[in-house]
Amino acid sequence: MVGINMNGPSRERVMKLIEEKDRIEREIQEQSAILLTNNVGMHDSLVDSDGYPRNDIDVYKVRHARHQIICLQNDHKAIMKRIEEGLFEVHSEFRGSSNTGTSQQATSAPYTNGHAMNNVSRPVTEDRCFAIVGFVHDGSPADLAGLLQNDKILQFGSINHSNFSDVTQVHQIVSHSVGQRIEVRVKRDQNVISLTVVPRP
Repeated sequence: MVGINMNGPSRERVMKLIEEKDRIEREIQEQSAILLTNNVGMHDSLVDSDGYPRNDIDVYKVRHARHQIICLQNDHKAIMKRIEEGLFEVHSEFRGSSNTGTSQQATSAPYTNGHAMNNVSRPVTEDRCFAIVGFVHDGSPADLAGLLQNDKILQFGSINHSNFSDVTQVHQIVSHSVGQRIEVRVKRDQNVISLTVVPRP
């Protein structure tokens, strides 16, 4: 995940929400492991052909795990919405406190596990960035793609300084590009670096 390059109460709330999201995801994985151990999925039958509970699985544990997964998935959906709203709030606060003459604005590109490809460095031809990488979570999409803290984002897919207006533009590109490459250009020191992020669920 690429983070907001600012401090404040809104950012702290978002960070706590992200920690809670990570906890929920770990619990989903733990409950899914129970299903995997029993060689069943979310919809496999728990009774045999005669209508009796299957004796090759732990029916109680499987039913409990399925129930927990459904509840956790609902919690995950809700907290992702709160995180998106929080990021929008942080972004709005940052823009409101920025000097009108600056072209650098904070944004985020959350939860897109990706890979870096065609990492090419070349001299800077322009420095019109619209976002700054505030923090990079270890093992996150940004980390895997090669983004570093304080990188200045010049282009994220079709978004650049001239058409950027709202952080939700980034969210939309990410959500509509799962499994597809997103070209990203950043200014790092005196060079422009091209990266490719491949979002996945």
